[in-house]
Amino acid sequence: MNSYDQAVMAAKAISSKKGLDIQVIEIGDISVLADYMVIATGTSSTHVKALADEVEYKLDEAGISVSHIEGYRSNSWILLDYVDVIVNVFSDEAREFYDLDRLWQDGKPVDLTGIVD
Repeated sequence: MNSYDQAVMAAKAISSKKGLDIQVIEIGDISVLADYMVIATGTSSTHVKALADEVEYKLDEAGISVSHIEGYRSNSWILLDYVDVIVNVFSDEAREFYDLDRLWQDGKPVDLTGIVD
């Protein structure tokens, strides 16, 4: 499974648990960090954790293990590092504060029409 498929699978997992404002940004041409950045918002700290858990579960089911997790005890931001795909799940306030959408605006947004709700 390539990195695009992993990013889309993560976006679908987030969507299945009613994650909000899901963005997938192709960053491979502008950064060595990863190929794709997935950014989404949860409605509460419990929802943020549930979204991250669902991503981890779905990708693990597909044989893709998370390399590193940051912020798992945080109430506002959880980062899942899959080497070629980085998944960020935020509370609304944390997403606004860190503004990764703006920081990665030079990346190429992936059209998720028909992929996520």
